[in-house]
Amino acid sequence: MMIQFFALLVIGTVLIAGCNRQPPPRSVNEFVENPLLLEAAMVRCAQDRAQSRYDVECQNARAAAESIQKREEAKRQAELEEQSERKRRELRRAQAAAEEARRRALAESENRKEAEYLSQFGEVPPAETVEEVEEAVGNLPVAVIPEADEPAQSVETPGSDLDAVREELKRRAPEDDD
Repeated sequence: MMIQFFALLVIGTVLIAGCNRQPPPRSVNEFVENPLLLEAAMVRCAQDRAQSRYDVECQNARAAAESIQKREEAKRQAELEEQSERKRRELRRAQAAAEEARRRALAESENRKEAEYLSQFGEVPPAETVEEVEEAVGNLPVAVIPEADEPAQSVETPGSDLDAVREELKRRAPEDDD
């Protein structure tokens, strides 16, 4: 009987010791993959910081939280860089369009002045000048040569530099979509 009692005592002790065994601490990857586990561990570890300072699971949870934070920060940084690059491209495009509009307006103004000067004498601008103007400015009229009984007319000019810039941006828009 004593042996049976001793055997039962040993078996009971082993069963109790086996039930008290804690699961192994979770790894950093487990915490990264499961945000609910991470949150629960962080709450548990924050309740008693003195005891959880050296707890392996708490250390792993902190490392996982730091890893997630770094990944999110890198993603945010990449998004900001892309946004910044897109804004730079748009600014360069707008500046190029404004410069092209200024160049065209200057060329148009010079050609208009020359045409007005020549129209005083009833002369038509030289053929190569008209071709150069059409090539540089487009199909805008160079000058209107007055008839003998009509007063001189001037060439229409764009409303403002802003309108010219908008026109140039619209003209270039299909080029940028490629």
